[in-house]
Amino acid sequence: MVIRQFFILLLLAIGVAHPAFALSKIEASVDRNPVMEGEYFVLNISVDDEIDTGKLDTSALLKDFIVGRTSVSRSTQIMNFDAVKETRWQVLLAPKQKGQLTIPAFTIDGISSAPIPLKVVETGSQPAQMNNLFIDAKVSTDEAYVGQLITYKVKLYLAVELQRGVLSAPVIEGAQIKQIGEDKDGSEIVDGRRYRVIERTYGIIPDLPGQVNIKGATFAGDVLVESQRRGGMFGFNESRPMQAGAPSLTVQVNPAPTSFQGQWLVADLVVLKENFPEDIKEFTVGSPITRTMTLLASNADENSLPDIVQTLPNELKSYPEKPQRQTFVRDAQIVSQYSITSAIVPSKAGTFTLPEVKVPWWNPHLKRQETATLPARTIVVTGGAVTDAPAQAAWQANSAADNNDSWMIKVFAALWLITLVAWIITLIAWRRALKKPSAAPTALNASMSSAQSVNVAGLQGLEQACASGDVSRIMLQLQRYFSELQQVPMTLDKIAEQSPQLAQAIQQLQIAAYSAKADANSHTDSANTNKLTAECAALLNAVKACEHKHSNPKSAPLSPLNPK
Repeated sequence: MVIRQFFILLLLAIGVAHPAFALSKIEASVDRNPVMEGEYFVLNISVDDEIDTGKLDTSALLKDFIVGRTSVSRSTQIMNFDAVKETRWQVLLAPKQKGQLTIPAFTIDGISSAPIPLKVVETGSQPAQMNNLFIDAKVSTDEAYVGQLITYKVKLYLAVELQRGVLSAPVIEGAQIKQIGEDKDGSEIVDGRRYRVIERTYGIIPDLPGQVNIKGATFAGDVLVESQRRGGMFGFNESRPMQAGAPSLTVQVNPAPTSFQGQWLVADLVVLKENFPEDIKEFTVGSPITRTMTLLASNADENSLPDIVQTLPNELKSYPEKPQRQTFVRDAQIVSQYSITSAIVPSKAGTFTLPEVKVPWWNPHLKRQETATLPARTIVVTGGAVTDAPAQAAWQANSAADNNDSWMIKVFAALWLITLVAWIITLIAWRRALKKPSAAPTALNASMSSAQSVNVAGLQGLEQACASGDVSRIMLQLQRYFSELQQVPMTLDKIAEQSPQLAQAIQQLQIAAYSAKADANSHTDSANTNKLTAECAALLNAVKACEHKHSNPKSAPLSPLNPK
């Protein structure tokens, strides 16, 4: 009890002797000396008390330095009943000029720090070993044309551990700039010292001719460096703000030559190619021909690639899809791609020529105009080709709806085989029934009644298929109907020979189906649906007219079978 009271009195005595903490000294130091012109370094200012951070005035630094980010920290340490307080500022500075500069003294509450003489040397004069962090940048060419893609690669070299940071894009006027691809993280050895290297690629597209000034990319962040604490035996890692910038670059931009003919495109290399069904020698009227044309350009922007327009004969209708554009990196080269797929539908038979396609472009290395060419192509279209089986016609109709529905071909073939076998069995049974005189009237009446019911059912099935709007289903039901009506397997070509109205209705229905598919992504769905409905109505009218023509003379040939 007595000892406790003694210590309480001792603490009170100490409090009376030292009633409050007071500022007694200010220390200022830099993390390195000399420094390079334009390079950021850290100015540390510390006081031995907790004070208002606004008391530090750094406006005197603006004369000779670029003042960057300032961070503030406070700390309190108690050793042997002594409390040591500290307030520390870390200021990023970059000298504006080379030579001998002086960091002025700082005064707070009547206490001043000592001025710091600083030597500033020319950029690049210091050995790389002294740089813990620096940035290097380069462009793909010093001379370019308006609209040409200029590659700007920036590398951030780190010899210390990165805690956080932001790598900002270069600043440029009169040009478009965008990042290409993802950052690359690797390592390099510079003058015997290993650095972590973060590489980023930008694409710069100048809009106007003249001299383009590129203010280099910049980095700002915090790194962990080893620092020896005062009065300590061990080293500690502390966070230190750092900032660096790449050197500025200049590119001379030339205007597009007046001698250039066509839509302006400048690239290192341009190639035009196509994807065409080479294995098919002859095409059929109404059957789609899928053609894909692709334009590839090295070191060019995807938006600068021109649209490919193909001119076709009037007998060939083209239904293009929406073109696709993309940019990718291949073998350290930036490649832009433009591709467009079209469905070409022939409306007449004959031999036709797809004209050659040309895309002019400018070669900046040879400084001359060149042309990427797709040669002309000749195709043969037949209008009355006989198919091996009804399933082939069904396959053509099905392809008009969707080229990927190959599994339906097998289904249609199996259904037609079953239908064919059933009709053969029916015909054999019918002929045997005709050989029996006593049962002839009954068999005849039953056969006529059955044929009438089949025709009614077949017409109802055709009407239901038309209501669904599925062209593949309509064509299949049409073949079934006429095969049952004629009692022989019927293809689309044979059905078209029944009447000119029927042939025209089949052709227009196929073309309407392709037009609807080509415009599926546009705002004309309602118009396409109305057109398809009209073509279905025309087909039903043609079928009914053909059925009426075949139904009238049935009684005359059969009358001798039942003589009076």
